[in-house]
Amino acid sequence: MALTFTVDPVIDPALRDGILRLWADVSNAGGAVGFVPPVTPDDIRPALLKQLAAVAGGGSRLVVGYDEEGRVAATSFLTHNTHRLQRHWLWAYTVMVHPRYQGLGHGRDLMAATADAARSIEGIDAIRLGCRGGLGLEGFYASCGYREVGRVPGAIRVAPGDDRDDITMLLPLH
Repeated sequence: MALTFTVDPVIDPALRDGILRLWADVSNAGGAVGFVPPVTPDDIRPALLKQLAAVAGGGSRLVVGYDEEGRVAATSFLTHNTHRLQRHWLWAYTVMVHPRYQGLGHGRDLMAATADAARSIEGIDAIRLGCRGGLGLEGFYASCGYREVGRVPGAIRVAPGDDRDDITMLLPLH
């Protein structure tokens, strides 16, 4: 089963609700996407609305992967830098694939679609993303062409006594 990727889809209630369900499912399965379980879509809604407002305002682009039934199965957000000296690269945020589709190559497909979306923007030379240590995510991103360019030990507190490294990865696009 392949996912179909769309860049900058029309943001309507069905898409918004699909992303909320995806984000909650990924978070509750232990995914490192800004929350720790247990969470509900209502817990996530303010963060999603902020990201969707950035898309609507032109500061971010949204990549969505749909399964064969048209359900939201994967996302990433590409966010422009506002600093005039850093406008040549983007941040990738909220990179996630639904747990039922993990281990099938869809994460690599999402990362390729994200890179293609970034390459379509004039003047963009690279993508940066942050990932939470302790889950092996840096190895996955490295297998997609990213390289580790920074690490802050213990910068992410998942729970009392459970601090993780904040790892910065970079994908040059040229």
